[in-house]
Amino acid sequence: MSRRGAVVALVLWSAVAVSGPVWAQGAPGRPRPARPPAAAPAPRPDATAAAPDGRNAPVTVDADQLENIQKEGLVVFTGNVVATQNGSTQWADRMEVYLDDKGDRIVRTVSTGNVRIITRDCRSGTAKRAEYFDAEQRVVLIGNARVWRDDNVVTGERITIYLAEDRSLVEGGQQERVKAVFYPKSQDEAAARPKPAAGQCS
Repeated sequence: MSRRGAVVALVLWSAVAVSGPVWAQGAPGRPRPARPPAAAPAPRPDATAAAPDGRNAPVTVDADQLENIQKEGLVVFTGNVVATQNGSTQWADRMEVYLDDKGDRIVRTVSTGNVRIITRDCRSGTAKRAEYFDAEQRVVLIGNARVWRDDNVVTGERITIYLAEDRSLVEGGQQERVKAVFYPKSQDEAAARPKPAAGQCS
């Protein structure tokens, strides 16, 4: 679809390929069994039994344009790209989604242009480029990277966020060292502030 202004939505399941319902064929010479009455489709197994880190949750991507390069296992989204999964959201001008050999699991994504993220634990970040690796649940922000939560801010050339471990690594570049600004809170302030649920960052 190449018409400008068109909206493309794709839902990718990390563990199961999307496919329509298939009715079993009857054995030769036997009458085909009657189709059961219509019912609401059963939920996907991975949708209800997602891992605690959300790895098996569906990934929804909205964009102005989609290009599917099946031979390379690559799906390219361009134009106002918004990707969401399990309470995390990422925005970019362009996102490349690399699939496994079967084409039914995301291996990694590469986002460029006005990259902005919000993780499910309410960390926000910006960078020139973002790379996401599904197996490690790892996001790497590259180029003038900045991550903040509440009033606390860290900046560097490269920031790696380990989503499943609540851990991050900040690296400086040749021109700029790592910088961090932290605002200590009193015990009363920390206790009074409720912890937001995943995907409900203010």
